[in-house]
Amino acid sequence: MTVPIVLASGSTIRAQLLRNAGVPFEVNVPRVDEDTVKNALIAEEAPPRDIADALAELKARKISLKTPGALVLGCDQVLDFQGQLLSKPASPDQAFDQLKAMRGQRHMLLSAAVIYENGEPIWRHVGQVRLRMRASSDTYLRSYVDRNWDSIRHAVGAYKLEEEGVRLFTTIDGDYFNVLGMPLLELLNFLTLRGVIEQ
Repeated sequence: MTVPIVLASGSTIRAQLLRNAGVPFEVNVPRVDEDTVKNALIAEEAPPRDIADALAELKARKISLKTPGALVLGCDQVLDFQGQLLSKPASPDQAFDQLKAMRGQRHMLLSAAVIYENGEPIWRHVGQVRLRMRASSDTYLRSYVDRNWDSIRHAVGAYKLEEEGVRLFTTIDGDYFNVLGMPLLELLNFLTLRGVIEQ
């Protein structure tokens, strides 16, 4: 009997990554108050890695309790810029301000994934990527935001590397899949060892 895999996320890019890898799955988007949990963890001075992990776990657990027998995958990504967590921009002006603050500087993306089965965590991983931004001009950053707002408003840090956002960077140190929001290779390793997908 095949064990069902459930993606507890509404992210189109995460779903596309699994589809491209040939992993069969269903989608069940959890309704969770991420901001409240994130703000509580920030108030407790939790490290960014722990915040990403906790948010991924929150999503996986919620759906796992409703789908016994399934492997439920929860994911989350946070951006750590000089110890400050940056979220998805609420407006084009906020996107511009985030990009302007980060230009010429390094920041880190943390992509967490947690798998639950029957209401219990059975696997977790947090991938890290270090990125350095180019010292782009105000003019370019403003025009970048104007051209790409419909897409980047859904992305932490106000950029997407798989689109024009790649022009904003000079170096990227880490796994590209983690940039996209999922530690895919580690996930596939786990599913293979578990016998869920063919080797």
